[in-house]
Amino acid sequence: MEITRRENKNIVILDINGEIDLYNAPEIKDIIAKLIEEKRYQIIINLEKVSYIDSSGIGALISSLSNLKKYQGGLKIINVAGSVRKVFELTKLTSFFEIFDAEADAVGAFK
Repeated sequence: MEITRRENKNIVILDINGEIDLYNAPEIKDIIAKLIEEKRYQIIINLEKVSYIDSSGIGALISSLSNLKKYQGGLKIINVAGSVRKVFELTKLTSFFEIFDAEADAVGAFK
């Protein structure tokens, strides 16, 4: 798994490439914890190039969102497709996370 960080209008976007599983899910939590330390509370996670996510990956996203909410922040998810979208739908997390098809829509939702 590779994570690339970029910004759009002061919002941090994490582009994730690869599979999110038990072994690398903690890396996502660590990166978001560091962003919180930097007082960056608006984060978008781009799952466009993620082919697989397991329960530990979902758990990392849930705990990260909970931590961001403590600071009135938010975590939005974009470009969820295929089997990854199926995981979000089966676990009913489509109602827990704000999921967008376009980055511009997610950025706009932070206003």
